Formats: sequence, C-alpha cells, structure tokens
Amino acid sequence: MNAPATTEPPVVVIGAGPAGLAAAAHLLDQGIEPLVLEAGQKAGAAVREWTHVRLFSTWGEVVDPAAEKLLAPTGWTRPDPATYPSGGDWAEQYLQPLADVLGDRVRLGAAVTGVSRTGRDRIVDAGREQQPFVVHFTRADGREERVFARSVIDASGTWATPSPAGGSGLPALGERAAANRITYRVPDLKDPAVRTRYAGKRTAVIGSGASAFTALAYLADLAKSKDGAGTKGVWILRRGISDSTFGGGEADQLPARGALGLAAKAAVDEGHADAVTGFRTEAIERDTDDRLVLVGEDGRRLDAVDEVIVLTGFRPDLSFLDELRLGLDKRLQAPVELAPLIDPNQHSCGTVYPHGHRELSHPEQGVYLVGMKSYGRAPTFLAMTGYEQVRSVAAAIAGDLASADLVELTLPETGVCGGAGLFDAPDAAEADGGGCCAPVPQLVQLGAPAAAGASAEQSPAGGCCGS
Repeated sequence: MNAPATTEPPVVVIGAGPAGLAAAAHLLDQGIEPLVLEAGQKAGAAVREWTHVRLFSTWGEVVDPAAEKLLAPTGWTRPDPATYPSGGDWAEQYLQPLADVLGDRVRLGAAVTGVSRTGRDRIVDAGREQQPFVVHFTRADGREERVFARSVIDASGTWATPSPAGGSGLPALGERAAANRITYRVPDLKDPAVRTRYAGKRTAVIGSGASAFTALAYLADLAKSKDGAGTKGVWILRRGISDSTFGGGEADQLPARGALGLAAKAAVDEGHADAVTGFRTEAIERDTDDRLVLVGEDGRRLDAVDEVIVLTGFRPDLSFLDELRLGLDKRLQAPVELAPLIDPNQHSCGTVYPHGHRELSHPEQGVYLVGMKSYGRAPTFLAMTGYEQVRSVAAAIAGDLASADLVELTLPETGVCGGAGLFDAPDAAEADGGGCCAPVPQLVQLGAPAAAGASAEQSPAGGCCGS
C-alpha cells in the first residue's frame, strides 16, 4: 500500500497518560490534530495500577493548563489545588474527563509495536525527512493496523518496564524463578487478598526512593494493626545510611514527599523494619522451607524472607522505536542534550534546568520522547516538568519557535530523588569529607533498641553515603 498524500496526517501521541493527554491538549491549542494511541483499555492505564498510592504533588501541580482550558467548557473544575490526589483520583477526576473531551482522538486498546519513516528503514538517507512517519499498532483482538503521522510524540512512560532486583542491572539469578513471591509495585494493603499475602510475613523491600518509602510505611502500618502481628520489613539499600537517606523531611518544599521519608524512618526507628546497607543482590534462592534467601555480590546471605518488593526504578522500552534514529545518552537512555540536565548523580527533582523541544529532539526530526520516558533511567521526573515539555514540543511542531524556546519551570527542591552511579562510589563519599562507606555493609536499626545478636552491627544515623 502507498502512503496517502492528500491530507496532512495527524501528530501521533503514544500513551494516554498525564503527559500524552496534555500533549494532545497543547496540539489542539496550536490548531494541530492529535491522535493518541493507548495500549490500555482506559485512559491513564498505568496510573490506574497504583490507584491506592497518594501523590506527593498537589492538584495544583498535576493539572496541565492547556488541558484545564480544554475541560473548562464541560463544566469541569479542578479539585482543591492544595489537596493531594491518589492515583485513582488523578485517573478518574482528571485523566478520564480529559480523554472524554478528546473523544475519538484517543484510541484505546492500541499497543504501538513499531515506528518508522514510510518506505525508509533506519539505513536509508534519500528523501527521508520528506516521508511521513508510519506507526504500527496492535488491537486487543490481535488485529494489526497502521497510521501515518507528521510527527510522533512518545509519552508511553516507563511503568511497564521496571528495573530488576539484581544489582548489576540484570535480573538476579533465580529472580525470574521466584516471580510468584516478587512484586515490582507498591502493594495495595487495603485489598484483603494482598493484605493476607504480607500480614505476619517477613518482606524485603529493595529500593531507596519514594516508592520504597511508601512500601515501608505501609508495612509498618500493617505491623501495628490487629491482623498484622509479626509483619516485618527488611529494607535493602545498595548504599549506606546518611542524613539524606530519608529525603528532605521537613525541609522538603513538597511537604507530602518529605513526609514519606519521615514515615520510612519511623518504620525503622520503631523496629518494624531493619535496614541492610551496601547490599547488591546477585541471586535469589529458596531455602528448605521454600522461603527466599537474598545473596549479595559479596557472598553474604540474608535471613530468609517470605516476599520481596522490588522498587529499583524503571527504564524505557525502546524496542518499538528501533527503526528511528534516536540520539540517546549511553548511560541514562535519555536524549543526549537532556541527559546532563537530569543526571541523578548531579541533580534532584528540584534542580533540573528548564528544558523543551531542543533538548528533547533527536537526529530523526519530528520525533520526541516526553514525560517520564524522556528521563530514561533517571528517577527525578515530576508531572509539571512533562507539562512544560509538551507545551514546548507542540509549539515547535506548529512552527512557533519563539514560544517553543521560552521554557519556564520552577520546581520544588527535594532530597529523595538521588539515583545510583556516583552515589555508590566510596571515593565519592570520601571526597565529601566522609570515608564511612568503606566498612562491610551491615544490618542497622536506626533509633531502635538492638535486637539480640545485632548490637555489634548497629550503625548510627547520619552516615556519608546517601541511600
């Protein structure tokens, strides 16, 4: 079949999440027709998988201005800007109404499987930029379809590709075999079946960010409940313990985010969770009682656990973009111009420099990765960043470069968005005046009485390594 040449094709937006739907709103504001392809059966499908988790951003920070403008004629009003929505609130009270307004511009159950230039694989130069993009997608019933596009905005996020427990970036040996005991999401302990799974059990939580804080706080609440006696968390950190381990606390400009870290600290202080520092998981084995034993790269074997919650971040799925000429940073898998601005070795959520279409562009002109996906493996993304990204990108596609280049963004400071990399290096800690990262990683109970046999392994709060 030949590509149609009679009318200008739409801009295809991949993903009907917060960034994707905002991109569609901004495109319409520019007089450009969008087509949003969403793999899920509802708008905000990924957000709906964590409906029980409350955002640490307020309603005033998670509603896009162009989207609100589009919603206004329907009588929609933004919830109290000072209150904090849950994932479920965000999906039902904002994302779904926005998708409804966009109508048939949003196609649900359309999983994108490939993007290319029409008649050109990634090798061919001749006439490349004059060819429209072709986007292949699969329907829920297995039917394959394609659509042509003048530009492609990939806002598909990273939710479907969580990072593994293995400290080397690969699944730990035995991780796949233990899949029935491992989750890569914060469990919903209000669900009776899920609650039963963790109640009275010993659960390892691997990770050091807001999601890990949330899981630890949830487990602590379960331990204190009538049906949760015996519930215990084991917090696995790849780094050591320091003042920044628990985030910005009361100094965090997003108070709810700071409170997450304080809740995690309370879980450890009150003895509902132990922290194992400097532990990089190499293998997950089963003992004679069919419980899981985590084995570290240094050969240490932790006491058996019943369940494992892996919250080590996410990574982008680039497989369906393989025929495009992307310019990605070799470490973060983010656009090369954006990567140094968001490098978690240097930046937190609040120190990211404002950026737009120029930092998000690729050698393949007309392709943009936005939202969470634009950050690659960096964990420092905030919704308001994505909204400014798509505003700039939509203006650039419309040819309004003056507006596209006028990027303004003020982000709240944070202490919880550090990543891996340099934070893990003992010499990096020593350069900060420390040197306390060198000892063998150990089990610690911060502020809690030492358990029998553990006193020799206690470590005070305020180490030098970051979480």
